[in-house]
Amino acid sequence: MNLFAQRTNGRVPFTRTVTVTVAAMRMLAALVALVLACIAPLTPSFAADNPAAALRDKYQSLAPQLANNPFHRPLYLDSTEASNLLKGSIYAVINYPFATVSGALNDPASGPANWCDVLILHLNIKYCHATTDSNGSTLNVNLGKKVEEKLSSTFRVAFNYHPDVARSDYFRVDLSADTGPMSTKDYHIVLEAVALDSTRTFIHLTYSYGYGAAGRLAMKTYLATIGSDKVGFSKSADSGDYIGGVRGLVERNTMRYYLAIDAYLASLSAPAGQQLDDRLNRWFDATEQYPRQLHEVEKDDYIQMKHHEYQRQQTAQ
Repeated sequence: MNLFAQRTNGRVPFTRTVTVTVAAMRMLAALVALVLACIAPLTPSFAADNPAAALRDKYQSLAPQLANNPFHRPLYLDSTEASNLLKGSIYAVINYPFATVSGALNDPASGPANWCDVLILHLNIKYCHATTDSNGSTLNVNLGKKVEEKLSSTFRVAFNYHPDVARSDYFRVDLSADTGPMSTKDYHIVLEAVALDSTRTFIHLTYSYGYGAAGRLAMKTYLATIGSDKVGFSKSADSGDYIGGVRGLVERNTMRYYLAIDAYLASLSAPAGQQLDDRLNRWFDATEQYPRQLHEVEKDDYIQMKHHEYQRQQTAQ
């Protein structure tokens, strides 16, 4: 391999040839790999040590989608389906100061009970009561149908409340449950948030769960019967229509939880005696902006049902 020629007075008196052997090339490659190995870990370590910076970077990268989307609000939604796992993810800008969001949802003292007030807005959440002991806080949540029913007809899931990270401009809280109904498992509702400015916060909400054979069969039955016409928010690359199936299912529920968070935070500015009605009305009206995906019941029926369920969840059962 001729690497260079030495010139003198415009002439080339001789050419120096350097032969690079295979062994030398391997040594050079190994040296480059070693250097890269020393440098590469810096990036993930930086992200792990600076979650606020990582989430702000995500905000910047999603700027086009947040500004232009079919939701008519600064929101980006995605979902994934694996062989035994479903996951929905929402990134959104919400018009509340970071201190308000963190104080409501990441405070170890008040956060668990506040999360119950968020979750009960969802049609399928029939009961939520928070308890705290030496082992931490637990949210006892009952899942059921979209109509009024006795607790004995519902499924109980115990969510552990974990305020994982709390900083002056960033927090992350994880609601997790090991098991659920019909072989479902590994439930996670994860919310992380970062301050953008004095009035806006950027949030990332994740809703995910795993499932076994019984859960797969139950979802298949639902999607083949009463859920056969249900769709999500993402578009199919093949048909151009909204996706259905289990990805559509997890997208609808992720959106419902996001709208519940937004409605709850908005209601905090109302007088204490009006906050429940304020967030019930806000949540229902927001879901009706996406009727094909989220319409299930009439508003009067929803308000009446949730009033009864809210009263029921004030005591441990």
